[in-house]
Amino acid sequence: MGAQAEPAFNFAHDVVRRWAQLRPHDIALWCVDDAGGERKYSFAELNDQFRRATHLFHQAGIRRGDRVLVMLPRIPMWWIGMLGLIRLGAVPIPSTVLLTSKDIAYRVETAGIKAVLTDAEGAGKMGSFKGIALLVEEVERDLDKVVPDFYPESTLATDPGLIFFTSGTTGPPKMVLHTQESYGLGHRLTGEQWLCCQPQDVHWNMADTGWAKAAWSSLFGPWHMGSCIFSIDARGKFDPTAALQTLARYPITTWCAPPTALRLLVREDLGAFRFPRLRHCVSAGEPLNPEVIDTWKAATGLTIYEGYGQTETIVIIANLRTRGDEVQPGSMGRPVPGYEIALLDEDLHPVPSGEEGEIAVRVAPHRPVGIFREYWQRPDENAARFRGDWYLTSDRAVCDADGRYWFVGRSDDVIKSSGYRIGPFEVESALIEHPAVLEAAVVARPDEMRGSIVRAFVVLRKNYRPCDEMRHELQEHCKRVTAPYKYPREIEFLPELPKTISGKIRRVELRAR
Repeated sequence: MGAQAEPAFNFAHDVVRRWAQLRPHDIALWCVDDAGGERKYSFAELNDQFRRATHLFHQAGIRRGDRVLVMLPRIPMWWIGMLGLIRLGAVPIPSTVLLTSKDIAYRVETAGIKAVLTDAEGAGKMGSFKGIALLVEEVERDLDKVVPDFYPESTLATDPGLIFFTSGTTGPPKMVLHTQESYGLGHRLTGEQWLCCQPQDVHWNMADTGWAKAAWSSLFGPWHMGSCIFSIDARGKFDPTAALQTLARYPITTWCAPPTALRLLVREDLGAFRFPRLRHCVSAGEPLNPEVIDTWKAATGLTIYEGYGQTETIVIIANLRTRGDEVQPGSMGRPVPGYEIALLDEDLHPVPSGEEGEIAVRVAPHRPVGIFREYWQRPDENAARFRGDWYLTSDRAVCDADGRYWFVGRSDDVIKSSGYRIGPFEVESALIEHPAVLEAAVVARPDEMRGSIVRAFVVLRKNYRPCDEMRHELQEHCKRVTAPYKYPREIEFLPELPKTISGKIRRVELRAR
């Protein structure tokens, strides 16, 4: 008997095309531009467009396995281009439009990029790039000149499917390589179990197109479920009032917002808005402070269901409405079905309930769908993160007696002071509870007596002035709302916090101060 053929899988062909056959006239993509203009694509129209894009990309010289930098804002061509490249078997590398010329040069050299899909502004930052340059304006013009009846070779489930560069909070970005299956198929769980998407839903994810969360909630997850993906091309500094107006104006039913946005949204007058169609809210990317969840629910009646995952994974720990989970504000929830999660010590032994350990995902003897294949071209990193039967996330948490997980911090971020281990997130949460604080970040500062002390960086809200009295008030506040030994012994006021291009706080930069 011959060897069994390796299964084929391609998200564009096997999922989106299937919806175009089953429900051709239902809206798949609803894009609003920065001037308020709207463009809607049915599943049939979307299928036609990305198949034409596949042919166009092939004519331009892009082949299966070629790495393609996709650097576009929230415009229809981001979705059409991503699907066209996936269908072709090329490997898209989604990247934010905020990349600098230096960032782009690093990615081009590190990934061996063959082509770039961008706009005129992005092209101006490409420098001496010698590959294939696809300007979105030209692609849009030429799409109607090619036929959709081009049939590339089928992709295998294990073929390279997508590369994301990590945010680089502690060093230069690494390449996270996903297969056609790991994200393209794995995010079925994300869409069904966590986003709770259904065919009649209009799902809005606020994440930038260069962040892995866009793959989670602006591409794979909702379309697995046949939902309409809503997007608004809002550029520039985040405007919380405009975001609330969008929720109120459009028939958005499911919504994903990053913690950085939610912390600003709950500072607005939520009572002035009504969201009659909104039924389900989720957040991920970094821990969400309990007071944000409480404030949002008090104003809207809606619970925010947090989920945990990484660029390297789909959602693996979450508060799941589909499971009937009762949300405990501040908890990441429980493992998602299909994933065995453990908290391990340095010797890969499980830690007792209530003790801190590193979040690990079992990947042997069976590797669950949804876990990346490798850090591409980084054998040292792969050896450090894949040990024994486990993938080690470098994130630390505590699991309580009810099986709920509570985030502590990145392994590099946990503060050890006078024998105590202090997670920066719990101190940041205490600071944010104070009405004067807009944002806060906490790091360790070396100290001869204590080993380290807690140092906080605080951004104050309007109408509050940095001064010694405010610093003392915040320290006393922290002593009241959390264990006194955790209070920040030093507080520095900043106009804004340094962040990665995906919005995560760069604590490595704060430590360097």
